[in-house]
Amino acid sequence: MSAVPALAEDFEADLAEAVRRAGAAKSSFYTAMRLLPEARRNAMFAVYAFCREVDDIADEPPAPGTTKSAELDLWRAEIETIYEGGIPSKSLARALIGPVRNFGLLKSDFLAIVDGMQMDADRDIRAPGRAELELYCARVAGAVGRLSVRIFGTWKPRADDVADHLGLALQLTNILRDVDEDAERGRLYLPRETLAAHGIMTDDPAAVLAHPKLGAVCAEVAAWALAEFEAAERAMAECERAAMRPAMMMGGVYKATIQHLMRRGWAPPRPPVKLSKLLKLWIALRRGYL
Repeated sequence: MSAVPALAEDFEADLAEAVRRAGAAKSSFYTAMRLLPEARRNAMFAVYAFCREVDDIADEPPAPGTTKSAELDLWRAEIETIYEGGIPSKSLARALIGPVRNFGLLKSDFLAIVDGMQMDADRDIRAPGRAELELYCARVAGAVGRLSVRIFGTWKPRADDVADHLGLALQLTNILRDVDEDAERGRLYLPRETLAAHGIMTDDPAAVLAHPKLGAVCAEVAAWALAEFEAAERAMAECERAAMRPAMMMGGVYKATIQHLMRRGWAPPRPPVKLSKLLKLWIALRRGYL
């Protein structure tokens, strides 16, 4: 691995900003990561803040005088600077220096995440083929998982299997949970082959969401996600339990979410599915510590 600059005291403010950014999201991720030891917790918050930053670039209008691709290219350059031993210009990039140095995080995983956001930035994804969808999920979720398992404390080959299967399961859950929100952005992540198998030949988000066979499509994608959760759990069983606790907690929360979605169904008006804080805490304790 290329030289990574030492973490100076000047970077403490950068790390604090990353932690603040992660906490502001109020996500299930933040709840699970708070249970980690401080160094690992802060590293995860730095990675999460980076992910939120590049995700916002893909989702929001670009800054005046720029393009989404240009802003993502700046992040690619920041990552390259870290691994070349330099000091990046962005605060959230500088917050990654310590995690990269302390946990041996791979440059290829950071760049894969940016490439995933580039897929969203280049066009509104609508009914991608399954291969394209799997590539997208591997970049925006699997790569995050690979960074995470390093921070959790394992380099076992099966840990990467955890990252790949769990990342796909989590992203499929997000896709099913957010079908209406994505459609408002002009996006539709349900796979083209599954739509066609149920007689849906359009990629127009509004038309798909109004189609009477939407429930059958979503049920099939949910079954795919549950199979990925099970594959991740089998891989976790071959890794150190202590290192897998955060992954077990995230998997438990998201698996409960998709089970709630399946019980609710996909007929309109599709009220949001949100787990209570008490249920999330119970799942976290049961999956991570009991």
